[in-house]
Formats: sequence, C-alpha cells, structure tokens
Amino acid sequence: MPKAKTFYACTACGYESPRWVGRCPGCGAWNTLEENIAAAAPEKSGGKIAANQRPGTGAQTMRLQDIPEDNTLRSGTGISELDRVLGGGIVEGGLILIGGDPGIGKSTLLLQVCDHLARDGKRVMYVSGEESARQIKLRASRLGVEGDIYVLAENALDAVEQKIRDLQPDIAVIDSIQTMYRPEMASAPGSVSQIRESTSLIMRLCKETGTSVFLVGHVTKDGAIAGPRILEHMVDVVLYFEGDRQQDYRLLRAVKNRFGSVNELGVFRMTGNGMQVVENPSEELLSHRAKGASGSVVFCGMEGSRPLLCDVQALTSATFYGTPRRAVNGADAGRVALLLAVLEKRAGQRTYNQDVYINVAGGLELSEPAADLALCVAAASSLKDQAVGPEVAVMGEVGLAGEVRTVPRCERRISECARLGFTTLIVPRANAARIRAPEGVRVIGVDTVAQALSVLF
Repeated sequence: MPKAKTFYACTACGYESPRWVGRCPGCGAWNTLEENIAAAAPEKSGGKIAANQRPGTGAQTMRLQDIPEDNTLRSGTGISELDRVLGGGIVEGGLILIGGDPGIGKSTLLLQVCDHLARDGKRVMYVSGEESARQIKLRASRLGVEGDIYVLAENALDAVEQKIRDLQPDIAVIDSIQTMYRPEMASAPGSVSQIRESTSLIMRLCKETGTSVFLVGHVTKDGAIAGPRILEHMVDVVLYFEGDRQQDYRLLRAVKNRFGSVNELGVFRMTGNGMQVVENPSEELLSHRAKGASGSVVFCGMEGSRPLLCDVQALTSATFYGTPRRAVNGADAGRVALLLAVLEKRAGQRTYNQDVYINVAGGLELSEPAADLALCVAAASSLKDQAVGPEVAVMGEVGLAGEVRTVPRCERRISECARLGFTTLIVPRANAARIRAPEGVRVIGVDTVAQALSVLF
C-alpha cells in the first residue's frame, strides 16, 4: 500500500509546498499554509483502457457555427432583484457561488428561491452539511415555504452526487461548500484540497446533468470567500452579500458573471418573514434624510443599469491637534483627501485646520468618479454651515485643476432625480449642453468646483 504524502497548501492562493514556510511564495501572505494529505495515486494496470473507462465526459468536437442556439436556458427565480444580478435568471447547468458574513441571509434567500422554483414546477433539492432536516423544516415554516422541496442533510460529497444523479433536479443548493468532503481524501473538510476537489466534482456534475447548483461559501475575517482563490475561477457566477447585520438592508453584488453584467446591484430588506425585495431603493435610502441640515447633499449614482440616489454627508470641525483627522465611510479615503486638497487650492475653502468626516448613508459604497462633486459640495456646506436646498442633486467628476468633467449616462440620472421630485440639478456643463431637461426641472451646468459652490451658496 503506497504511503500517504503530506504537503502544505496556501488557503489564500492554493500554492503547494512540500514543507511549511511562514510566508507563501505564491501570494506573499503570512501563516496561510495548512497541512494536507494527498490521496494515493491508483496503481497502474497493464493493457489498454476500455472505452467506457476512459476519463472525461466523452464530448465530441463541434464547429461553433453548428452549435444550436437556445433562448430558453434561463429560469427566473421569482425574486426580481436576484434575477437582475444574475443577468436575467438561472442558466441551465450553471454553478453559482454566494458568499457573505454569517447571519447575513444567504441560506434564507436560497430557501426562498427554492420555494419559488418549486411552486413553478421545478424539481428542487436542498443539501445541507450544517443543519439537520428538522432544522431546515423549522426555518422553512418560519419563512412560509410551501413548495415541494427535496431535503438532504449530508456532507459526504460522493453520496450527494449519487442522490443528485438519481433525482435529476433542475436546481440544487449546497450549503455550504466548506462542509463538504470526499471520503477518499484524508484531509479535513474545509481544507484547500477538499474544497478544490469538491468544487471540481460539482462543476462536472453541473455540465453533465444540466442541473444548476447554488454553492454557499463561508468568508474569512477579511471578507473574502474561504478557500483557495481558484474556487472563484472554477464557478460561473460569484455573488457577495453585503450589509450590516444590525441594519435591515442587504446588498447583493456580482463580482463575476459569465452570463451577464457584473455591475448590477440587488437591494433587499431582512424581515422576520425572510428577504423582501426593495422595489424603489432610491426612495428608501432618502426617506430618513435630515432636511435643512448643512453638510448633506443628494447624489445619483449608477449601479449597472440602475440609477440610485443616496445621501452624501460631511461634517467638519476645528481640529485641536497638529494633523487634522480624516474619517471616511462609504467612499475611498484617498480620493476624499485629494478632493479636500482641490477644495482648498482651487475653491478657497480652508480644510487644513479642520477634521473632516464623510459618510454615505444606507451602507452604500461610492466607487465612481461621478460622486466627486457631491463630496466637495457636502464638505463645503459643512464648512460654511449652510444647507443645500432639499430639491438639489449634484453629480460630476472633479479633476486636480478644479474642473468638473462629464459623467456617463447623465440623462438617465436626471430622469431618476426628476421622478423623485428634485427640481435643481448641478451637472457638468458638457452634459447639460447635450441633454434636454424634463419639464419643471432646472439643469445647471458648471465648469469648475468654485462655480458650483457660487451657484449653491
């Protein structure tokens, strides 16, 4: 009997080493190498291999032009926000990975998806390696799940594979991939080798049977999905749940999608009856906005094809230390420091002796440059202690010379602002010259940050 071989694999990148080292040679991370036991290679036998014993799927070579097109491969989940992020629905044979913090709502959402699909006549199977069948039943009763769902409490992946092949479900959920293990491998569940081999087996199963599979993934303390980075490369779609467990709102983003855009955003609200879709997130995010307070301005961002209005807040106060403090929540701290320098140099706003605090209400993350002007206006409003009008929305990219540059899809942003009752919009002059303002809306084009501040204050 061949002796088992021990190796060390990096949990961050999957790099393998014959001995333990403190720093991974592959990605440079410290203390990420874990011990694994490699499975013994099967003994070679003489003679030719029979046709039915050869590895692989047996697929034949085809010309691209000869592959038939099929427009009915997607299945709606019954949850509009999830369909938006997936690019229109679940693709037949797709492998989807959902990650997020513990308690964020991953299992809750997937159980609701299973309920909707089962009611639509789909054959659905829910596999749990963390909960018993009775625990799943208890959660389903709380959520009001009444669909015909097959439940399997098992974490031996070979047994799970056999059950899926026997049942032939349209949709399967595996909660979670870190609890699954292959019995022939000596390493523990959740190790790099177990996750890699388990995901590889599930991927082949999806392509062979046409079953679409949702994988639930645990996350590390840094927020990344636990396991080797190759896990995200193997699947078709990677979704991340974001949000604070102490708040109601949950954001679902796609960071990888072979079947659609990665720029879409789904907004949910966690309730006692499960995840509820937020139909109008812009109105929800602005519902608690403080009227008449300085340092607050409305910005319309784009999340994929969706315009989303949010409240950008700034607070400035005189510092009592040599170096003023900059605290940023919801935006890039380096970008904010750059904009404060532009305010001081190009617009005459003194920030060198001010502590500046920036916050984007609702837990959103502003990553697009179009939010620059809104951040500048919010900081200037707090410095002057003058409120921006409640009917005003601001958008525009700011350069180092203080110029206001154009923003993409400005007309779509303006339409959303007009729909929610904003009548004065500050936009780049180049955008204002090319669009037609809706009735009752005044669009003011500006060339510089100083000009925008003179218009508003």
